[in-house]
Amino acid sequence: MAYGTSAPEMAVSIQSSLAGQSDIALGNVIGSNIFNVLVILGLSALVSPLVVAQQLIRLDVPIMIGISALLMLFCLDGRLQPSDGFVLLLGGIVYTLFLLYQSRRETNAEVQAEYDQEYGPKSTTHWTWLIDVVLMLAGLGTLVLGSRMFVYGAVDIAQAIGVSQLVIGLTIVAAGTSLPELATSVVATLRGERDIAVGNVVGSNIFNILTVLGVTAMVSGPGIIIPNSVLNFDLPVMVAVALACIPIFFTGNIISRWEGFVFVGYYVAYATYLILRAYDHEQIAIFSQVMLLFVIPITVITLLTVLVRSWPKKKSEGQP
Repeated sequence: MAYGTSAPEMAVSIQSSLAGQSDIALGNVIGSNIFNVLVILGLSALVSPLVVAQQLIRLDVPIMIGISALLMLFCLDGRLQPSDGFVLLLGGIVYTLFLLYQSRRETNAEVQAEYDQEYGPKSTTHWTWLIDVVLMLAGLGTLVLGSRMFVYGAVDIAQAIGVSQLVIGLTIVAAGTSLPELATSVVATLRGERDIAVGNVVGSNIFNILTVLGVTAMVSGPGIIIPNSVLNFDLPVMVAVALACIPIFFTGNIISRWEGFVFVGYYVAYATYLILRAYDHEQIAIFSQVMLLFVIPITVITLLTVLVRSWPKKKSEGQP
C-alpha cells in the first residue's frame, strides 16, 4: 500500500527532473517525508491513538533512519550523483524483494481470509483480470498527465508569488503528492486499522528516498544539485523527524494524541520557517532562536522523560 500511495511522488519527481526542475523533485521527496511523519501521523494520532507494530520498530523505522542519514551523506558534496541514485535504487529493489520474501511466509489461506473479511469473497475470472489491467493502465496514464500539469502549475505559482521552486516543492508539491498517504492513513485509523496508518507512512518514506529519489537522480543527467539551504536545514530536519520516531514508537507501541499534537505543531513551525526564509523576513532570526533554544530542547527532554518512564514498565511486562 505504501508503494501505491507514493506513485504521485514518483511521477511528479521524474517529470520535474525531465523538465529541468530538479529543485521541485528534491523538495518533493524531502518535504513529503517530513509531511508524512509530522502531519499524517500527527493528524491520525489526533483522530485515535496509533498502534505501532513490532516489525516497524525493529526493522522498518531503523531502515528509514539509516537511509535518511545515507541520503544526507550522499548530498554532502553538494550534488546527488546518478551513481548515488543507482545505489539508492538498488537498495529499494533489495528492500522490495525482502518484503516479498516476508509476505511469502504467510499462507495463501491466511491472506485470502484477511481479504475476505475486509472486502468479502470475490471470484476471479479472465474478464476481471482484464478489467483490472485496463483500470491500472488508465490510472497510470492519468497519473502521468496529472503530474505534468501539477509540475507546470507549481512552477507558475512559484513565479507568481515570488518564491523559489524549492520552497514550492517542499510545501505545496510535497503536501499535494502526500494526499494519498493522508487519505489512506486517516481512513485506516477511522476504521480501526491503526497499524496500517503507521506502516503506510514509514513504508512511503523508505520508498520515496530509495526508489523515487534514486530513479530521479539517475535520469537527471549530471545529477541533482543540492542547495545550501537544503543541506544545512531541510535535510537535517528530515533526519531529525525520522529520529523523533524512536522514542515515540518505543513508548508502549502507541502514538498518543499529545504526541500527534506535537508532530502537527512542529510542521506548522517548519512551514512557517520556510515562508519566512522564502521572503527573507526580518523575524526569521528571532524565530530560529526560539525554535533552537526553547521549543526543540523542551520537546527532546519531554520525549526522553516519557521513554525513561516507560522503560521499567516494558521490562516488567517482559517486552524487549
